[in-house]
Formats: sequence, structure tokens, C-alpha cells
Amino acid sequence: MRKLFDHLKDRTRWSWQGLSATWREEYSFRAWGWANLVSGALAFLLPLDSAEKALILALGILVLVAELFNTAIERAVDHTSTDHHVLAGQAKDAASAAVALTAVAAGVAWVVILFGLL
Repeated sequence: MRKLFDHLKDRTRWSWQGLSATWREEYSFRAWGWANLVSGALAFLLPLDSAEKALILALGILVLVAELFNTAIERAVDHTSTDHHVLAGQAKDAASAAVALTAVAAGVAWVVILFGLL
């Protein structure tokens, strides 16, 4: 049982280090973080039911997750080589597209929910 808690402690520390470094060094992650703060506040200020609030909050977190993956891919590619390679560019573009599509999903949820309030 002690080993389980040691591993949990290590994983928590590493995760926090990843979040902290990304927050410090990636403008887009901070921008999405602030956008999620506004989105979450609106979700609680508007007359939404629990499922709608949960959807908005979960999709906001998924945008941050996508941005973390994007950052990880960018860093790994940049560490591997500073030379331009078509596959490296495609990997970075695909990761960026994943963030964009996740954000679109969050936006679609907001639009559908807001139309339901009308």
C-alpha cells in the first residue's frame, strides 16, 4: 500500500510540474485557461441544469487537455530537430487542429444550450 501512495505522490508531482510549466510558457494554454474561467462562471450564473453545466465544464477541461497534448507534441518535435521536415510540420498541425476541433465542440455545446434557453 505504501508503494501505491509513493507512486501516486510522484505522478501528482509530475502532473503539477507539467501544468505549471505549460501555464508559464504557453500563451495559448493561459488564454484557454482564462476562457474556461469565464465559461465556467457563465455556466453557473445562467439558469442551466446540472447536465448542461457538467457538459460545459467537461468540454472546457478537454480543450485544456488538447492544448497540453499539442504542447507536448510541439516540444518533442522541436527537441528532435530544428530542421524543417514535412512530417514534423504535419504532426504539429494535427495537434493544433485537435485543439481547434475540441474548442469548436465546446462552442457548439454553448450555442445549443443558449438556444435552449430562448
